[in-house]
Amino acid sequence: MKKIRIGCGSGGCAFERLEPAIELVEKGKIDYLIFECLSERTIAEAQRQKQKNPEKGYNPMLEERMRIFLPLMKKYPFKIISNMGGANTMKAIEQIRSIAEELHITGLKLAFVAGDDITGRIHHYDHYPLMERSGCIGSIPDILSANVYLGADSIKAALDAGADIVITGRVADPSLFVAPILHEFNWDSDEYEKIGQAILTGHLMECGAQLTGGYYADPGYKEVPDLHILGLPIAEINEEGQVFFTKTPDSGGMVCVDICKEQMLYEIGNPAAYITPDGVADFSQVVFTQIGENKVSAWGAVSHGITDTYKANLAYEDGFIGIGEISFGGGTALERSKLAADIIQKRWEIIGIQPEEYQFSHIGFNSLYKTKISRQIQSGVIPEIRLRVAVRTRTAQDAHKLIRELQCLYINGPAGSSGIFSRTESVLSIDSFLIPRKDLNPTFSCEVL
Repeated sequence: MKKIRIGCGSGGCAFERLEPAIELVEKGKIDYLIFECLSERTIAEAQRQKQKNPEKGYNPMLEERMRIFLPLMKKYPFKIISNMGGANTMKAIEQIRSIAEELHITGLKLAFVAGDDITGRIHHYDHYPLMERSGCIGSIPDILSANVYLGADSIKAALDAGADIVITGRVADPSLFVAPILHEFNWDSDEYEKIGQAILTGHLMECGAQLTGGYYADPGYKEVPDLHILGLPIAEINEEGQVFFTKTPDSGGMVCVDICKEQMLYEIGNPAAYITPDGVADFSQVVFTQIGENKVSAWGAVSHGITDTYKANLAYEDGFIGIGEISFGGGTALERSKLAADIIQKRWEIIGIQPEEYQFSHIGFNSLYKTKISRQIQSGVIPEIRLRVAVRTRTAQDAHKLIRELQCLYINGPAGSSGIFSRTESVLSIDSFLIPRKDLNPTFSCEVL
C-alpha cells in the first residue's frame, strides 16, 4: 500500500532551530519537508517590512534555510513546501534562484503560489463585518494589509506540475500538509473520511515541536525527556487515510497519546466543526492509539465539505503602546511596587494625560492572572517583584510622556529600585473577516533552476 512521510521543519515561527530539520532529512526518511513560518502577526509584520523596503517581506530565515536544504535536496529524495514567501513571495523566489545559482544547484523545479494578498482591493469589502470587533472593514482608517487563508488547491496543482519546491504566502497552516497528501493519493473531494484524516494530519503537524513535547512539559506532572535536543514530528499516512505520528530516532522529546490529544484541541474552536479552506473537519470521533515507543496512530476524522467563503486576515495600525518596567527586592518588595504604581497614576493626573487603556502588573505576584491565583497561593515574603506598566494611547508623544513617569522613579520613588527599562512602539492589531470563495483566483507558476 502506498504511503508517504511528511516532516515539519518549522512550526509557525519566523525563527526556528535548524538542526532538528536537518535531522528529519538525514534520519527521517521523509518525502516532504514542510516549513510553516507564519502566524497572524507574522504576515502583518512582513507587510510592514515590505512597505519600508520592497526587497523584504519574506521569511528572515529563508536564505539560511535554502543554503542548507538546497544541497540536501540533491542528496536526499524530498520536496519542500513552505509559506516563507510571507508578504513578498516574488522576492523570496528571486532569493532562492540567486542562492541556487551561487551554489550551482540545477535541475530542481521551483514554484510559487499567488493570490492571497488582497490589500490593494480591500476597500471593495468596506461593508463586510469584522469577526473580532464590532463594525465593518470601512470603519478601520489605517489598514496595513489583508491576506486570505488559501487552501491546498494551488499547492497541489504546483506539485502535480512537478514542483520540487513550492513557496507560498498566506495559506491555512494545515493546507501545507494537506496538499502533498492530495497530490500523492489523488483523493476525490467527496471522500470525506480521507479528507478529514488529511486535515487532522496537517493540524497536528503544523506547530512542529508541539507534537513532540514542546509546550507540554510540566516537571513532576508531565515529564518530557531531553527537551534541549527536542526533535520534530513526522507523519506517515497511507492511501487509505490511516496516519501515524512519530519522530526521528535519538532525538529529544516524545510522541504520545496525551500530547496528540492536546494538540488536536489547540486553536480549533469547535472540535466537531473545525473550518479550513479544504473542508470543515469533525475531530469529535478521533481515536489515538499508542502503537509503539514514540509512535501514535490516529483514526476517525471526517470532513463535511468546503464552505463558500475564505477567511481573511486584516492588519491595521492602532495607536501606540508604552511599556516600562522596574524591579524591587527585599522583604517589602511587593509593597514598594504597589507604592510605585500609585505614584505613577497620581502623576498622570498632575500632567493631565490619561491613557486609553492601562495595566499595572506586579511580576512574580499577579502579572498573569491578576489576583485570581495570587490570593490562593501567596504565603510569606515575596523577595523580588518587577513592576510592569503598559499604556495605550493615540499618539507616540502621549505614550512616551506617560511612561516617563516610571523612568523618574529611580530618584523620585520607593527605595531599592533597579533595572528600569522602557519602550514606545506602534500597535499592530489583527482582525478577520470572511470573503466569498468565488472572489479569489489563486494561481501558481513554475520554473526550473
